[in-house]
Amino acid sequence: MLARVHSGALVGIDAYPVEVEIDVYPGMPSITVVGLPDSAVKESTARVKSAIINSGYPFPARRITINLAPAGLKKEGAGFDLPIALGTLAALDLLPAEKLEDYLVVGEVSLDGAVKWVRGALSLAISARQQGFKGLILPEMNAREAAVVEGIDVFGVSSLLTATGFIMGRVPLQPRRLSSEEQPPDAGAYPIDFKEVRGQEYAKRAVEVAAAGGHNVLMIGPPGSGKTMISQRIPTILPEPVFEESIETTRIYSAAGLLGRNGAVMTVRPFRSPHHTVSDAGLIGGGIIPRPGEVSLAHNGVLFLDEFPEFKKNVLEVLRQPMEDGVVTISRSQMSVTFPARFMLVAAMNPCPCGYRGDPKHECKCGALAVQRYWSKISGPLLDRIDIHVEVPAVNWKDVTGKTEGEPSAPVQERVNRARRIQLERFRNAGIYSNAQMGARHLKRFCPLGQESLAVLEKAMDVLGLSARAYHRVLKIARTIADLEGSENVLTPHVTEAVQYRSLDRRYM
Repeated sequence: MLARVHSGALVGIDAYPVEVEIDVYPGMPSITVVGLPDSAVKESTARVKSAIINSGYPFPARRITINLAPAGLKKEGAGFDLPIALGTLAALDLLPAEKLEDYLVVGEVSLDGAVKWVRGALSLAISARQQGFKGLILPEMNAREAAVVEGIDVFGVSSLLTATGFIMGRVPLQPRRLSSEEQPPDAGAYPIDFKEVRGQEYAKRAVEVAAAGGHNVLMIGPPGSGKTMISQRIPTILPEPVFEESIETTRIYSAAGLLGRNGAVMTVRPFRSPHHTVSDAGLIGGGIIPRPGEVSLAHNGVLFLDEFPEFKKNVLEVLRQPMEDGVVTISRSQMSVTFPARFMLVAAMNPCPCGYRGDPKHECKCGALAVQRYWSKISGPLLDRIDIHVEVPAVNWKDVTGKTEGEPSAPVQERVNRARRIQLERFRNAGIYSNAQMGARHLKRFCPLGQESLAVLEKAMDVLGLSARAYHRVLKIARTIADLEGSENVLTPHVTEAVQYRSLDRRYM
């Protein structure tokens, strides 16, 4: 007898429909899986056989053929275990096959019949809703994550017996409900705070501007000046993500298997800090079946690269396209996958190999050639894509030993949230969330300058030799500074401060 169960698989962070067809017919006992299965899918036959037997059902001594359609796309993972098990029971006439038509089914089964957690539940729920299914049957540990999607009933099952009982109407299951405002207990709580940073007011102001507008920032200073300390505290002042941003980020972490068991929608912006030995595939993403890399895991959050020039040059160069477009496209012979990668880049570096160039208290031992070679690791086009350049000098001894703490993160975050609310209202119908994402047409509309401001910017362009891209970035920063001050128009002081954040072009290059 032939049975059909609807399931789904991931390509990137998106789910696509898969039909699991099971045909049981007389012949030498064997199980064949077709439809480009990977090793985990092929091994599912052994898991499913044990799960069915240990759940108290008979397993037929017949030929079984399992087809995963569409046959031309590679199938991976253990998420097809549950639909294969239910389809096998339906093919044996132990389950009503017509009732399986209403549901999309996904889940891994263990040898004793327990149903285990799978990746990509949020994307699968979105796919099930788009295909018009009545409900989604998946592991109980994934139910909270999938329940974020409205318009589809989510049923979490803990075992194969629970799933079969629900299909036959013997085990009543209530759809899992989850409010979009529900947050994990520790959401927004951080063990660190900006008040622990003594001095460095200029750097903290630049970071506040960067957080308010989602701008990329590069900090240059000697060892021990507080670059890493400031960078690690940026998440404490980042604006709260809107619901759409939270869903985008959650889908990426769910597809990567990093959301965790019983996970819900992510309400805190991610902060990723890969080591400088990371490969280009680890940073951008890759693999035979592409998985998201660090730039995608930092989507709607921060990607922190400490010791910036120590990263391999080819690794840094692959950042250029996602920094400009906000997406990463990975092409393979059988597929092309696009991952979101709209992040705020925060980089930190020394001014020279020894770290003490320009420090009045330490002698720099680097020659001009060594300094040039050190800076040449960061190409001009990459540097051009970094909006804000901040010099972080050595900390004054009085600041370190003083009793006065710096400004806490809470009031800074409130100012940043206020500025972001202005931006969300401004770009309400534009599909963007911050000033850093503005295109040329947005700049023309939202960043008009008066004659005095234009004169200041024109002079800065001539003196610093800024490119057209840098000119646009100065306008974006000036718009963010105006938003922080609650100003409707971009004024000359805003442009002047924004220009100061491009001084690196003149001083070091």
